[in-house]
Amino acid sequence: MPKTDRPADVGRLLGALGLCARAGRLIYGVPMICDALRAGRSGKIPLLVLEAADTSPNTHKRITDRCAYYAAETVRLPVEGAELAHAVGHTGVLAAVGVTDPNLVRAVRAALPAQPVNKPPDSTAG
Repeated sequence: MPKTDRPADVGRLLGALGLCARAGRLIYGVPMICDALRAGRSGKIPLLVLEAADTSPNTHKRITDRCAYYAAETVRLPVEGAELAHAVGHTGVLAAVGVTDPNLVRAVRAALPAQPVNKPPDSTAG
């Protein structure tokens, strides 16, 4: 059930995620995100992984470790899994979603509330 007392920037973020879902540029759920990172097919790799606030410590570690290894950016959202699922048109609960389109990643980043982002290490630094 969506919350109505959330800040406007969180509403913009969930709207941007809904747009990504309608465009077919989201990967839903931790197992699918991990599989997509491992497969590494062009156009199917999550460039930005958004994690719900209520994920377990084990799930959080799994997501952050995989994304760090495969150089994908991760953000922990200020919304719960049920709210994240509702925003992208799913029922139940989603622990994470991955955005695969670079242009939509920019739109989602612009809608993110100000918070720290776990960026992958720079592989070009010598």
